[in-house]
Amino acid sequence: MGKLVGSRGVAAVLAMALAAMPLAAKADSARDFFKGKVITYVVATSPGGGYDTYGRLIARFMQKAMPGTKIIVRNVPGGGNVVGANTIYAAKPDGLTIGIFNTGLLFLQLLKDKSIQFDLTKMSWIGTAASDTRVLVLRKDLGITKPEQLFKASAPRLKLYCSGAGSASYYDAKTVVYALHMNAELLTGYSGSEGAMSMMRHEADGTIGSESSDRQFVQNVHGVFVMEIGGAPGSKLPQAEAYARTEDGKKLLAIVAAESRISRLTVGPPGIAPDRLAVLRQGFAKALADPELLAQAKKMGIPIGPIDGDTTARIVHDALNQSPQNVALLTQAVK
Repeated sequence: MGKLVGSRGVAAVLAMALAAMPLAAKADSARDFFKGKVITYVVATSPGGGYDTYGRLIARFMQKAMPGTKIIVRNVPGGGNVVGANTIYAAKPDGLTIGIFNTGLLFLQLLKDKSIQFDLTKMSWIGTAASDTRVLVLRKDLGITKPEQLFKASAPRLKLYCSGAGSASYYDAKTVVYALHMNAELLTGYSGSEGAMSMMRHEADGTIGSESSDRQFVQNVHGVFVMEIGGAPGSKLPQAEAYARTEDGKKLLAIVAAESRISRLTVGPPGIAPDRLAVLRQGFAKALADPELLAQAKKMGIPIGPIDGDTTARIVHDALNQSPQNVALLTQAVK
């Protein structure tokens, strides 16, 4: 009887091994596919700025993690990241086109913006390099360093820059201003490093954007972080949620906070074969664990906190799963 059980055990192990052989062969085939190929990494902004910085760093170290594969960066700005996102979505799903864009595009999909030609729930999510909370940064010479100063009757009307009207950056700023009843107007049409220059020229007073993109401006003593939206527990910055006067305001800020969790994403078009997607995810994860990348990121002052592709996809689905009431509220905020 013991021999019979043993034989069955061996047979079961053998069956499992035989079943695994096609999967292993498929994985090897997928890895071989990328050798000698060129992957285009689309950055949906102009050169300069946070998304371009992350995109170029990720592309360089993914190439290192995928020997025999060349990865080139292509900047495709326009429409507040929409043109770049549309470009990625429309690409052939062979795994040779991936990229990065502002996760504020979640707003555009919720609002059914006519400019978008993508469905974020269908895209092939490779992973997130870091969460990046949204912050209000102002020129230092304004003298505003605390949120309380923003809500005084004597507070000046702020000029906050963002990308074009209807862009993800625009919706971010519009939502936060509405949720907090801030006395502010938006200056549209700024992207990449143009926004920082607008503050240097005193055209704009500040912006609502990603913390890592504005960190250098603050470190160079030109600006100051006043508050953040959706910060991690223990953060030293004041939380915008504490200054929301209504529950509706808090709900809107929660959408912005969820968006910031996957701020520095890497994604491909819908339909990338699972085995090829797995190779891309492995290359992405290996790149972000590379000690050289981590050292360079630290030197540049940009955070690295990877989130895997499956979790990133789940966060996207959850963020887009809003009640009709919340969508109506968001529509009211950005109109």
